[in-house]
Order: sequence, then C-alpha cells, then structure tokens
Amino acid sequence: MGKIIVSENLSLDGVGQDPTGEEGVIPGGWSSLAEKDREEWAKALLDEAMHADALLLGRRSDEWFARRWLSRTDAWADRLNRMPKYVVSSTIGRPQWGSGTVLGGDVVNEVTKLKQELDGDLVVYASGQLVRTLLEHDLVDELRLMVYPVVLGAGEHFFGETEGAKPMRLVHAQTLGDNVTHLIYRPVRDA
Repeated sequence: MGKIIVSENLSLDGVGQDPTGEEGVIPGGWSSLAEKDREEWAKALLDEAMHADALLLGRRSDEWFARRWLSRTDAWADRLNRMPKYVVSSTIGRPQWGSGTVLGGDVVNEVTKLKQELDGDLVVYASGQLVRTLLEHDLVDELRLMVYPVVLGAGEHFFGETEGAKPMRLVHAQTLGDNVTHLIYRPVRDA
C-alpha cells in the first residue's frame, strides 16, 4: 500500500504561500531569509525525491512546477521530471509537468484507490487545497515540514480548518543549517 507524504515549506505561523516570491503575493519571498541554509535544505529535499515513488499534485501545483522544473537539468530536477505524477483536477486532460495521470473523479475515492494500487511514497508538494482534503479524510500518512524562522503575520495558511482535531506524533526533528527546522509528523490513528 502506498503512503501519502506531504512535504511543505512553512513560516513559523504556518504560511506556505509563495516562499520564493515568484507568485508576486505579499508576503512572498520569505524563504530567502534562510539563504545560508539552502544547501542543507536542498540535500534533504533531494534525498526525499530519490526515495519517492511518485508525486501527487493539485492542478495549479502541476502547472507551477512544470514552468520551473522542466527546463532544469541537475540531479534533483532530473529525478522529479522523470518521476510518475498523479494530478488531481476536474478541468485538464493531462498533466503539464511531464507525463502522468489525471485523477478527475472524486478526490477521496481516487486517492484511496491510488494508495491501494501503488507501493511506496507518493509525495505531495504545495497543493494546499488537496492537502486539506487529504487530511480531512485521514489519507495523509506523514507530514514533512521545513519550518523557516520567520513570522509573517499575513498570507495564506497552509493548514485550513478541519472538522475535528488531527493528532500528530513527532517522529523526527532536525535543524538544517542554522535556521531551518525539518519536522516529520505521523498521524495518531485510533487503535
């Protein structure tokens, strides 16, 4: 059975919107505040990509990554560009970021089937709306959060409201460089 792994960059106050400043929203570009930690951050994400079996994305994230990664040629980009992709969308016929499969039906049913059919890690980058749906329906198996030492005070928070608490257990904590904290949580499932 596949595992859904959510991998996200966040500010201390939970904003995941526009960390690089490429989307032009306020307060974008906040990940540059930890620029000296970028090498260790990139190593951690390359390692994650090398161990992933596929990507699960929302439509907007698929488009965003396609514009930025298809022209890149380093080891990280080569891995991500070749990796199988599953894109949740009711409006497109095929993914923009290379070859892949569009999941156009009911998100919960489609992802549940996908988890049953595939082995290995399905990593979700960005895709906030998709992540909120997956969390709401207990389909996330692990949260991998890169937390930057900045409180933004504005911006779209990555985790939205849920119908109830989603207890998590911390299974890993590591500082990358001097400032970025890599936290891994797994859901606490009822016994």
